[in-house]
Formats: sequence, structure tokens, C-alpha cells
Amino acid sequence: MLRVEGLRKSFGGREVLRGIDLAVAPGEVVVIIGPSGCGKSTLLRCLNHLEQPTAGRVWFREELVGSRDEGGRLLPRPEAEVDRQRARIGMVFQRFNLFPHMTALGNVIEAPIRVKGMAREQAEALALRLLGRVGLLDRKDEYPARLSGGQQQRVAIARALAMEPEVMLFDEPTSALDPELADEVLQVMQDLAREGMTMLVVTHEMGFAREVAHRVGVMDAGLVIEQGPPSLIFTTPTQPRTREFLRKVLHTRLEGTGPAET
Repeated sequence: MLRVEGLRKSFGGREVLRGIDLAVAPGEVVVIIGPSGCGKSTLLRCLNHLEQPTAGRVWFREELVGSRDEGGRLLPRPEAEVDRQRARIGMVFQRFNLFPHMTALGNVIEAPIRVKGMAREQAEALALRLLGRVGLLDRKDEYPARLSGGQQQRVAIARALAMEPEVMLFDEPTSALDPELADEVLQVMQDLAREGMTMLVVTHEMGFAREVAHRVGVMDAGLVIEQGPPSLIFTTPTQPRTREFLRKVLHTRLEGTGPAET
């Protein structure tokens, strides 16, 4: 579904991504963990071309994202083509980014109507179904200011799903929430995973990574230093930097003799 080869991204003289290779299969849930500032969010933003990579290639279903290959030379795609690609790759951000002057329903129907040209009646039917899916049908007429953080993030997930994407990117979607509200959002994400949605998730929620991920990738200093099933990453990581990171976030020793305790 998604494939990344040699992805690099620099901001000025600082190289944030230093050669990422990664693939996500259809229906797979891949969780990326690692210390703050290691490039996790930048990686997601490069995948749907919110940030233009400095080097490397990103494919979505074997189509280059944001560029096209002309005889071995990469040329930028027209913006309309990039928008078409983005519409198939949903993204949920750390901050909810809802339109404050629109109700929950209004936020969800906006993109299908304006970007996809969907009839309003059809868009509203879709939005009501999606708001029900995230447990917020009864709050459809509320404005963001009257919703909790967890409810706003669930509206943001419904808004992303309204574009009927083939893959969902989540950029630390619970980082701004307290634990109880974070659980609301994680439950919706778990439901999506069970339904077979292809997902690439950047998170500090280690419990979610252990329970839901098919594969966990560990990033440090702009590189994916290790990846594998959570049963291995959380018990017998091979890289010293992974062990150090997990000791800090799990507050336990990792000896490779049994599951780490959260």
C-alpha cells in the first residue's frame, strides 16, 4: 500500500530524515515509536506530501507520491494530481484542526462536498454514518468549543474517513489528551484496525502498539533502527538504543526473558 525508499528530509542545514526505508501492506497496522524529535511526524508529512522530501521516493499503490519519473528524473506532479493522491491517504494530526465555526456535522461534510464534489445530501448521509461509527451521532450539531478534546479528535477521525481513504496516517493523535479522553480515541482506532483499515500510527501509547500493531518500527535520529512484531520489539529488542528508549518509557528492565511490564 505504501512504500518508502531512501527518504531524506532536511530543514536548512539540519537533516531530519536520513534515509528511511519502510513498507506498509494492505490491511497492516504499523506503529512507529521513538523519542521526541527523531523525525516521526516529519516522516508522516512526507508520505502524503505535506512536506516535500529532499531525496528518496514514496509510492502509494505503486504510484509515486508528489512526483513522477521522467526517464529516471523526478519531476513534481501538478498540484491537482497531488490533491488526488492526498484524498486517498487520510491523516489525523496531534491537534484536531477542526473549523471552529462549523458543527461536527459541518466539519465532516466539508471536504467530500468541496474536494470530491459530493452532493450535500449524500455527504450528510455519509457523515452521519461516520459520526455514529465514532460514537458522536448525538453531538452532530455541536460546535468544537462545546466538545471535549477526545470528542474533537473523534470528529477529526470521522472527517478523515469521509474522504474514504485507503490508508490512514495518525500523528500522535492522543498526545494532547488526558488518559481518559485518549482511551476514547484509541478505542476508535482499535475498531478501525479490526475492520481491516491500513494504518501507519506514530504514538507514545505503548499499550496500543503492543495490542494492535502487526509491526512496530523504532525511529531514532532520523532512521528506522529496528522493526518487527511487537512481541519481539517489546521483549527482546536487538538495538541498544531501542532497549534504552523502552526502559525509559516502560520504566522496567528488558532482559529478553519475558514481556516488559507497562
